Amino acid sequence: MRSYKSGKQAFARYPLHTHTSAAVFLLIFFPAMFFSACSTPPKKPTEIFTERNIGASQLNLANQIANGGRYDEALLLLAEARRIAISTDDPQLRIKTSTSRGNILFSMGRRTEAFTEIESAAAEGEASGEKVLASLARIYAIRFNVRVQEESGKKDSGDFIDRLNKEMAIVKSDPSALAAAYVTLGMTQKLSGRWTEAESSVKKALDIHTKGFFLEDAAYDWFLIASIRSVAGNYDSSIEALKQAIIYDRRAENGFGLASSWQAMGDVYKKAGRLEESRSAYRRAVEIFRAINFNDQAERLERQIGA
Repeated sequence: MRSYKSGKQAFARYPLHTHTSAAVFLLIFFPAMFFSACSTPPKKPTEIFTERNIGASQLNLANQIANGGRYDEALLLLAEARRIAISTDDPQLRIKTSTSRGNILFSMGRRTEAFTEIESAAAEGEASGEKVLASLARIYAIRFNVRVQEESGKKDSGDFIDRLNKEMAIVKSDPSALAAAYVTLGMTQKLSGRWTEAESSVKKALDIHTKGFFLEDAAYDWFLIASIRSVAGNYDSSIEALKQAIIYDRRAENGFGLASSWQAMGDVYKKAGRLEESRSAYRRAVEIFRAINFNDQAERLERQIGA
C-alpha cells in the first residue's frame, strides 16, 4: 500500500459464489547500544523523528506484505512498528499499527484477537483526540461483524448501516477513510440482498481509489463488485468485474491478488456451468500461486480441479 493512509488495510479476498464465500522498502536495523552505568543523553528531536519514520516505514511494508497474503511476515514487521510507537508514545502510530494488526488477524481467522486490536485502536483514537482514526477503527469493527454474519449465513444487517452513516459523517473529509466506509457499506448492503445499492457504494470507493491511483485498492473494489454480482446471479457481469480486478492487480504486480481473482473467476464460471472455462481459470490461479510460493493454496486448488 503506498505511503500509509488512514484508509485501506489488509483484507483477505474471499470466495464470490456464496454468502459464505492487500516497491520494497529497504529495512535498516540499527545495532543495539551497549550502555555503561552512566545515563545516556536525551535524544535530539531529529533522532526521535527518524525513529518514528522507521516505525512508519515498517508499518507501510507490513501492509504491503499483508496485501500479498504473507500475514505472518507482516505481523513480525508490525511488532517492531508497535515497539517504536510505544517507545516514542506516538498515538497515531499506535492506532495505525493496532488497526493494521486487527485486519491481518481477522484475515488469518484469529477473530477474537482481531476485535481486541480494533477496539484498542478506537479507544486510543478517542483518548488522544484522533477522531478520524478512531472512526476508521470502528468502521473496520463493523466490517468484521458483517463478515461474521455473512459467514454464518445470516442476512440481517442490524444497525450496521445506521452506525456507518454516523462514522461517515466523521471521516467525510478524509478520502481514504471515506472509501473504507463505502466499501464496508457495500458489504453491509450485500449482506441484506440490496445488490444495486451495494454496487453503487463500492463504486464510490472505486472512484476515490482510481483518482488517487491506488491500484491494489481499486483491484479489491472490483473484486467485491464481482462478488456482489455473482451472489445476485449476474455471472457474466461478475466475470467482467474480475477482469477489471486483474487489470489493476497486474499494474500493481500483486501476485496474490491476481491468483485470488483467477480463482474467483473459476468459481463463477463453475457456478454458471461453464466448466472448461472454469478449469482454465483455476489452472491460471495455480500457476500464479506456485510462482509466488503459495504452494499450499496451489495444491488445494489442484485437488479441486481434479475433483
